[in-house]
Amino acid sequence: MTFRFSLLLLVLLNTFSAFAQDVAYPHPVKYIMVHQERKTMRMAYMDVASTGKSNGKSVILFHGKNFNGAYWRDVIAFLSKAGYRVIVPDQIGWGKSDYPDLHYSFHALAATNKRLLDSLKISKVIVIAHSMGGMLATRFTLLYPNIVSQLILENPIGLEDYRTFVPYAPIDSLYKSEASATYESYKKYQQSYYPQWKPEYEAWVRAQAAALNDPRFKQIAWVNALTYQMIYEQPVCYEFRNINVPTLLIIGQADRTIVGKARVPKAIINEHGQYPELGKRIQQQIPGSRLVELPGVGHIPHVQSLEAYTKAVVGFLK
Repeated sequence: MTFRFSLLLLVLLNTFSAFAQDVAYPHPVKYIMVHQERKTMRMAYMDVASTGKSNGKSVILFHGKNFNGAYWRDVIAFLSKAGYRVIVPDQIGWGKSDYPDLHYSFHALAATNKRLLDSLKISKVIVIAHSMGGMLATRFTLLYPNIVSQLILENPIGLEDYRTFVPYAPIDSLYKSEASATYESYKKYQQSYYPQWKPEYEAWVRAQAAALNDPRFKQIAWVNALTYQMIYEQPVCYEFRNINVPTLLIIGQADRTIVGKARVPKAIINEHGQYPELGKRIQQQIPGSRLVELPGVGHIPHVQSLEAYTKAVVGFLK
């Protein structure tokens, strides 16, 4: 690499960093370059070494749609202390990664995460995923079963096929909704994640709302619409039976998340998003899987009930 090219790359990275969402990450953020659909983009990630006695194992954490890698901070801490190397990507289209105009798919996201692991020379990994990350983790495990040693799904979305009961919304309508977002609308939605709102949850509203002040907000809103469309059009719920790695389901029993819930007819809304029933159903479909049910816990157990979440994760990984 020539000095001139290195200097140019440094200037570009600093420019992009100025545009990055103003969110504090618990560990240094690194980048890899990704090539897809004749575009070149950056993928951000944290690579956290074990702080306890290393067990030689690696974990990758997949975030949800309204989040980024920063909200895994407490999970990173206990996994690192337990001896794991922890890889925490911001998926392309989220967080400190770039926001390209692409055909977003769980297949492509899975392939990008595989390239990230290859670049880090990680050939075996434990996958832990939350919310939309659960759909990605399912696709990743189905595509690359030989590198996934264990799978943990924390209140994943996509446990039912939203196309069968959520009315379709055109992409322009989705974009209009995303582009009109406000801090208050983000907060109202995140309040639905918890049975009872607490002041410490506000940090994750601020993290999501940082996009509102980003010079690329219109592009971010467009990507948000595209990724909603990805969730709607690319169900994984028919393929859980094909997962053949040891799997743990951690299900907050107070969760009633439905992607596109506002458009579901009131007459049928209580027939869906019932995580106590959905968790049992998926456990029956994934051969040999285990289910931990957390009473009174909503959509984000690792935020609302970290102690119970930690106990479930550590117990399974042993």
